Amino acid sequence: MEEGDKIGYVVGGGLKEGFYIRLTVPAERVQEGSFVVCDGGRYRYYGLVTDLQLGASDPRFAEEQRLQPAIEQTLIGRALFTTLVMYPTLMLDRGPEFGTLARTTWEERVTRGEESPGPKPVKTVPAHRTAARLASAEDVAQIFGEAGPGMFTIGHTIEQNYAVRLDLNRFVKRSSGIFGATGTGKSFLTRIVLAGLMRENVAAALVFDMHNEYAFNDLDPDNEVTVRGLQSLFGNEVQVAALGRGSLVRGHVPDFTLELALSDFQTSDIRLLADALNLTDTADVTLNALVRSFGDGWFAHFMALVPGAVETDPDSGKNRPADNSVAAWARENNVNDKAAEALHRRLKLIYDRPYVAERPASDAVAAIVDKLENGRHVILSFGDYDSELDYLLVSNVLTRRIRRHWVHKTEAFKSRAEPAPRPLAIVIEEAHKLLNPQVSGQTAFGTIAREMRKYFVTLIVVDQRPSGIDDEVMSQLGTRITGWLGDEDDIRAVLTGLAGREQLRGMLARLQEKEEVLLLGWGVKMPIPVKSRRYNDEFYRAMNKDRLSGLGHTFDDLGLDDINDLLGLGK
Repeated sequence: MEEGDKIGYVVGGGLKEGFYIRLTVPAERVQEGSFVVCDGGRYRYYGLVTDLQLGASDPRFAEEQRLQPAIEQTLIGRALFTTLVMYPTLMLDRGPEFGTLARTTWEERVTRGEESPGPKPVKTVPAHRTAARLASAEDVAQIFGEAGPGMFTIGHTIEQNYAVRLDLNRFVKRSSGIFGATGTGKSFLTRIVLAGLMRENVAAALVFDMHNEYAFNDLDPDNEVTVRGLQSLFGNEVQVAALGRGSLVRGHVPDFTLELALSDFQTSDIRLLADALNLTDTADVTLNALVRSFGDGWFAHFMALVPGAVETDPDSGKNRPADNSVAAWARENNVNDKAAEALHRRLKLIYDRPYVAERPASDAVAAIVDKLENGRHVILSFGDYDSELDYLLVSNVLTRRIRRHWVHKTEAFKSRAEPAPRPLAIVIEEAHKLLNPQVSGQTAFGTIAREMRKYFVTLIVVDQRPSGIDDEVMSQLGTRITGWLGDEDDIRAVLTGLAGREQLRGMLARLQEKEEVLLLGWGVKMPIPVKSRRYNDEFYRAMNKDRLSGLGHTFDDLGLDDINDLLGLGK
């Protein structure tokens, strides 16, 4: 290590409270969240700066205001100093001393796979006065990987601007989350992650685009510039679907449209909408009776009944419920007729949706699955149907059936040696509406989150209120990419199930809005704050570089308009 790299030396600390490092450089050279390395005798320790503390050998030196400049400069760094607190996360075993028998034996064990040098969790501490330095580009690459297949640059270290990469093959093996307060750029961050998944083709992506943000070009309201949609970046590799025949998405014609069949609906879908439909407790009783009475076709049969229909009893001359009425069915099945008619009125809100049909022109799920299995990605834009009821209903119905298809494909892969299904990542916004403690056990999303890719399907949940998501679901999210969060409950939720929660709490609360994100969990070997990539012309060029090289063109000689023309993306 060159002397110029050194920032200080270890003076104390421990595994729980962190290592205390006396700075030998001005405190302004180091910031909270900096990636720091300590090179001990056998081990190299990696960690983050979690605190900077001013200290004095005698309080009077710090309080005295009349010191001469020459004396003050003499005291700084000696009697007046700064201590850095390093949260140790990983250590690398560099092995015994070179030239020794122990070194030879150790290298043989590593070669045979009997011992791993790491990096691995920290289990010991460096000696006093061990030198500390800011991480180099090689250190960052050692922990976060080098450029290569499946490695995607998500951002750069805050101080040195070294690339921090996300291992996307690892990322898609467990569900993940993208979090941040409203206005912190979650949608742009989600676009960046999805662009990485699509460019590296590590999984198929199915995006439930509630606010119609991801497919086509959009306007950045903060900077008043046009930003590229994912179909603009990747052409027909990204297919855009819309709900209902003839639907448009912000004036654009989608690649295909979807309709839901009445037979697609289960009573669990209706229970999920209890708040949106203002259902009472008696609705459960009626729904159970409907299934007993009509089986899988309960919805169509129930809606065919006529509320309030009466006929005259020929014997008494009095009115009674007609045979085809809701009330007649209710009395026959020991259900309160008023409750049954109330449920019928509320279900008509779903029945009358233009994208709901008794016999759709095509199978919505088959259309989506066909594209996902054949190398495409699908963005389902909700168009004008962007209410909470539409989003909860459609996303849950489609996801349940799509997951079922992937389960069948996985079982065939395991039992009959058929090809493995293509990994699938399902993106949901406003995730707390689908994964809160009251409903997460009823939704297909809650099931997927708990399965940890058992059937090659994972979630990417996008939310500004992670505290609203069930704690059990949060604990199963492998990788978390989070921007600034101001609410203490949201910060607690994001750090659920992670080591070093207390050390990371303050770092998360002090992230710079729209500039910095904290990477945590399964997809990265250690937590780290980074400057996230910008979703701009430079990013668009980077995403299209590989596609252009396949067409035999020199990328650096092309402008953005040339790229659009060659890839057939339009303006």
